[in-house]
Amino acid sequence: MRRHDRPSGHDPSQTKSPRLSDGQVLRQLLPYLWPAGQVGIKARVVTALLFLAAAKGANVSVPIWYKGAVDTLTKGVDAASNPMLVIPLGFILAYGLARVLSLAFGELRDAIFERVSQRAMRVAALNVFQHLHALSLRFHLERQTGGLSRVVERGTKAIDSLLSTSLFNILPTLLEIALVTGILWHLFDVRFAAVTFGTVAGYIWYTIAVTNWRTRIRRDMLDADTRASAKAIDSLLNFETVKYFGNEAFEARRYDKALRAYEDAAVRTQSSLSLLNVGQGIIIAVGVVAVMWMAADGIVQGQLSIGDFVLVNTYLLQLYQPLNIFGFVYRGIKESLNEMERMFELLSVNREVQDAPAAPALAPRGGEVRFNGVEFAYDPRRPILKGLDFTIQAGHTVAVVGPTGAGKSTLSRLLYRFYDTTAGSIRIDGQDVRDVTQESLRAAIGIVPQDTVLFNDTIRYNIAYGRPGAVQEDLDRVAEAAQILDFIKALPDGWDTMVGERGLKLSGGEKQRVAIARTLLKDPPILILDEATSALDTHTEREIQAALRDAARGRTTLVIAHRLSTVVDADEIIVLEAGRIAERGSHGALLAMGGAYAALWAKQQEAV
Repeated sequence: MRRHDRPSGHDPSQTKSPRLSDGQVLRQLLPYLWPAGQVGIKARVVTALLFLAAAKGANVSVPIWYKGAVDTLTKGVDAASNPMLVIPLGFILAYGLARVLSLAFGELRDAIFERVSQRAMRVAALNVFQHLHALSLRFHLERQTGGLSRVVERGTKAIDSLLSTSLFNILPTLLEIALVTGILWHLFDVRFAAVTFGTVAGYIWYTIAVTNWRTRIRRDMLDADTRASAKAIDSLLNFETVKYFGNEAFEARRYDKALRAYEDAAVRTQSSLSLLNVGQGIIIAVGVVAVMWMAADGIVQGQLSIGDFVLVNTYLLQLYQPLNIFGFVYRGIKESLNEMERMFELLSVNREVQDAPAAPALAPRGGEVRFNGVEFAYDPRRPILKGLDFTIQAGHTVAVVGPTGAGKSTLSRLLYRFYDTTAGSIRIDGQDVRDVTQESLRAAIGIVPQDTVLFNDTIRYNIAYGRPGAVQEDLDRVAEAAQILDFIKALPDGWDTMVGERGLKLSGGEKQRVAIARTLLKDPPILILDEATSALDTHTEREIQAALRDAARGRTTLVIAHRLSTVVDADEIIVLEAGRIAERGSHGALLAMGGAYAALWAKQQEAV
């Protein structure tokens, strides 16, 4: 099958992301910590690891200096003959210096590595953000924005959490275990090292086993939290609709149902945590008692000193202190991996619409648009367009009319290449839209959509979005052309007026005029008017129609309309019915046919 003829119906594999293992998540994270060509970042990583090792080296020397001081004090030497042995200043000063160095090296490690951590979070978040914008419209229509934003937010924060817990807790603890085990073996015998290592190994095994079981419960809790957040945001975004139908109680019940699922999962999570903590406490207690008993027995046998007993006890306390939070740390790592997995899963979602390899930029030469045998279906079981053939000559206007569901708005989505055709092709000046870059294609097209959604920012920002960086004179010009300049100037904050979430502070007509001004500022060679005046009253519609006719002059224009009065001046009018062209011709010719267009025209004239 040729690339241009591949089916574009819904393929679940295109939007369903594959599950990632912990190893795959870590492999995806590694390039952010060790980026190619970033010598400065790599140097920071190496330096941080060196300071980590130095901090642990200083830390494990603390009990040795402590032992020396204790042994000196318990020798009972005559203070008058050798007072420096009675007050072991050298051991005390070395003890204090080792503690200070351990703290200082640790702080230096944190300070140096912070740039690595923050950069990893920034670059990962940016990559996910860019990938989400590169995914198809189908993906975004099937995902809930609230849940999606929560996944990205938690995933980026999880990077910092993972790095701080693994690099600054797990790795130092493992290094310290190895050092302490070796020191105990060297200073005493293999029994001390074996019991210490066995206790630590048993502790870690138990923690990992129970935490893996708890992870499944935790995943259920995260899923419930995501669903609750998505329901809350979706409900609040549709605040007016909730009020229109008096469904506040219904929305509260839906939200509470999601919260109850989170509540049950949270209770199970806490119960499993209690089981984990009790088991860990038992393992640590057994290990401490065993090692201390062996040390005490050595003192009784005259083989060890009081300083040795203190040394062993200090090492155990020093070693088991980080182990006490190992369960928390490991759980944090697993949670971070789970949250990062969800974020990286988004990066694994295939792009349904992609640029061809080495695709050139579109080179508009007038803007002729040709639909050649175009077929399309959002779902293969329900075809929308069935072999459309028509051409919009450069600089001409073609209007497409027809009943709801005929496939009119689908034309604009295919022209913008939000979807690829199932069969046939769409060409601009002879260039197949699938063979050029999406960026250049969309730069050549401007649209005034039927449902205008604005950013929660100022009027200035929303109009200037058509060409970021435009000067005020250009903004005034397009606002005047869209019949909205006087309205803006009459506002208390003028151009700096906030439009609210999705533009809800503006009326439908005001939002539509902002959209028209925004598109006029873009100044594209191809223009799409998708029910562009549907939200306007009759008087304002006539004014805007004049502005749109001026804007369309010299441009290739596709008008998608329901009101036939808005398309009477089109060079050609196409009547769509069930995805096929039923009639085509000028307004006068279609009326003379006495067919579907004439009937629809008569019906609308009666309603005026």
